[in-house]
Amino acid sequence: MKKVKKILLFSVIGVLALAIIAVVVVSLFLGSIVKTGINNAGPRLTQTTLTVDGVDISMLTGSAKVKNLVLGNPEGYKDKSPNAISVGTAAVRVAPMSVLSDKIVVKYIRVEAPEITFIGNPFGQNNLKKIQENVNAGAANYQATNQPAASGAPAKPGKKLEVDEFTITGAKIHFGADITLPLPDIHLGPLGTGPDGITPVELTKDVLGEIANGSIKAVAGSAANLGKGAENLGKQGVNKITSGIGGLFKK
Repeated sequence: MKKVKKILLFSVIGVLALAIIAVVVVSLFLGSIVKTGINNAGPRLTQTTLTVDGVDISMLTGSAKVKNLVLGNPEGYKDKSPNAISVGTAAVRVAPMSVLSDKIVVKYIRVEAPEITFIGNPFGQNNLKKIQENVNAGAANYQATNQPAASGAPAKPGKKLEVDEFTITGAKIHFGADITLPLPDIHLGPLGTGPDGITPVELTKDVLGEIANGSIKAVAGSAANLGKGAENLGKQGVNKITSGIGGLFKK
C-alpha cells in the first residue's frame, strides 16, 4: 500500500512539474507571438511604423512587460523626426484565469516616462492629430469587418478586454527648438466593465486620443504663454522663444 502511495505521489509531482515547465515554455513563446502581433498588426491600425523589441510574459503571475515600444511619425512628418512616441517599458498585470474566457481582465497597464515628439500646429494640423485620425479610421474598418455577414451568419467574436487601471506618468513632450514640456499624468479606467467589454482597438483609440489631446493642449498653452516674460529672458531667451514658435506653425 505504501509503495502504491509513493508511486501516486511521484506521479502527481511529475505531472505538476511537467505542467509548470509547460507553462514556462508557453510563456516564453507567447512573448514572441505577442511581439510579432504588435509589429504586424500595429502599423495597419496607426498607418505608421510601430515596433517593440520584446515582450516578457509570465502566465504564472499574469504579468507582462513590453520593452522599447516605438510609434513612428506619419507621412509628411517623419522627415522632421522618425518617431512620435517612444516607451522604454510598460508593465501589464492580468487576472491569469481570465485569459481562458471571452473577456480578459487587465488589472493595470502602467506606462512610465514616455517621450512624445510634437510636430506641427497645435491649432491646426500636427503629427499626433494625424495619428489619431489614422487610428479612428482603423477602428472604423475593424468594426466594419466584424459585422455579421450578409448571409446572416454572425461574425466570430474576438477577445474583449476589461481594463481596471491605465496610467501614463512622467511623459515629456518635445517640440520646437529644444523645448520640452511635461505632460500631465493620464489616468483611465475602469474600462469595459460591462459584459461586452472593449476591444483592443477601442482601447488603443482611447489611449492615443488622450495622449494626443493632452499633448496638443500642453503645446497650445505653452505657445500662448511663450511671449510672457520674454523681456526678462534676454536676447538668448527671446531667440529661443521665437524659434520655438516658428517650429510650431510649419504645418
